[in-house]
Amino acid sequence: MPSIAVIVLAAGAGTRMKSRTPKPLHPLAGRPLIAHVLSTAGELHPEAIVAVVRHERDRMAEAVLEHAPHVRIADQDEIPGTGRAVEQGLDAIAGFEGHVVVLSGDVPLIDAGTLRTLIERHESHGNQLTLLSAHLGDPTGLGRIVRDGSGAFVRIVEQKDASDDERAIDEVNGGIYVFDAAALRAALATIGTDNAQGEKYLTDAALRIQASGGRIDAVAATDPWAIHGINDRIQLAEAAHELNARIIRRWQAAGVTVVDPASTWIDVDVSLGEDVTILPGSQLHGATSVAAGATIGPDTTLVDTEVGEDAVVKRTDATLSVIGARATTGPWAYLRPNTIVGEGGKIGTFVETKNAQLGAGSKVPHLSYIGDTTVGEGSNIGAGTITANYDGVAKHRTTVGSHVRTGSHNVFVAPVEIGDGAYTGAGTVVRKHVEPGALAITVAPQRNRTGWVEANRPGTAAAKAAAAAEEQAE
Repeated sequence: MPSIAVIVLAAGAGTRMKSRTPKPLHPLAGRPLIAHVLSTAGELHPEAIVAVVRHERDRMAEAVLEHAPHVRIADQDEIPGTGRAVEQGLDAIAGFEGHVVVLSGDVPLIDAGTLRTLIERHESHGNQLTLLSAHLGDPTGLGRIVRDGSGAFVRIVEQKDASDDERAIDEVNGGIYVFDAAALRAALATIGTDNAQGEKYLTDAALRIQASGGRIDAVAATDPWAIHGINDRIQLAEAAHELNARIIRRWQAAGVTVVDPASTWIDVDVSLGEDVTILPGSQLHGATSVAAGATIGPDTTLVDTEVGEDAVVKRTDATLSVIGARATTGPWAYLRPNTIVGEGGKIGTFVETKNAQLGAGSKVPHLSYIGDTTVGEGSNIGAGTITANYDGVAKHRTTVGSHVRTGSHNVFVAPVEIGDGAYTGAGTVVRKHVEPGALAITVAPQRNRTGWVEANRPGTAAAKAAAAAEEQAE
């Protein structure tokens, strides 16, 4: 590949999004829009990537550098327009004399293969400008590519300036360009803001290059989605559906079963092993990874969560958690950050965990809250157990040893330790340490006050039932 620099335009306010979030930072498949563009730019291995910012400058710069620390930030000044943005992007790579690729931070589905084809055409034909176009079923509102009888590029005509014949053209300008750096600098130097919008337009550079005898070509993308820009939330949703469908097809081809692609969402940075099965209604977000043979879903949401081989994760909401090999969670389990379920472990129905680590084979089967807790191997936590980990000021930790059996409806008042092999009785409130192998119980005498219902609830259904039972017993 020839010497390349990439300029990414991300200075606009994106008012049609009607959002407090800058348009390039709206999420798509787990990344901001601009992060997709920066990732594609990086695949070209350019000498430099420049992001031009203005609206919400600091927020944009921070987001850009978070995803691509090597990118140079250029600030667009008070002169508006894409031409001015590119001009200031060029200032950040002063002295560069190769090919300049211009991308938009709101066109996330552009791919490196399409850009390489564009660059190769630019290089092989000795062009000063090569632009990416696409044939659309509905080109309304977009600039048309006018060609002569031989198919050679003639000009770009905007919708408002097009004749009826030109409006019938379905090939449109995609807003993605490869320029010769010297030709681009010379053209931009001659462009002003003397137009209805008072902006310096990049498309005017094409007119200047053409007028100076430079060669211009347009290459039609085989995939129209490569030029799909995001201007509002409708277009964002359309792009999300298209990208998600592509991600799912890629994983299906790699050996993953997706039972219902229409109800399944997978972010671009998710990793899946062979023979993973994803059941309907599941969302896999962020850096989630699922090892071979695991089953996810139905109705499961995983965020930045690691799932081991052959695990079963059913109707579970998990964030920043680890679910070990052959472990099971759900249905209706809630795993909050820093939950670790060991190999063969279980988080069962209506169980919530937070900052909790369960050893191999340990189980919390039902109706429990386990927070700030460490559980050893092979232990079973009884139904209805609560860890009372907060004293109103600080969080405290509960430690449960290995091969412990705790009774139903327990409360562990942290900080507290339950030793290896210990048992606790039903209804126990554990307030002090339990030594290994001990039985912990808190038992109060049960008192039955005979006749209380008939005396205090006369005429009720309960009183009548009690009287009938007494008569039957006599």
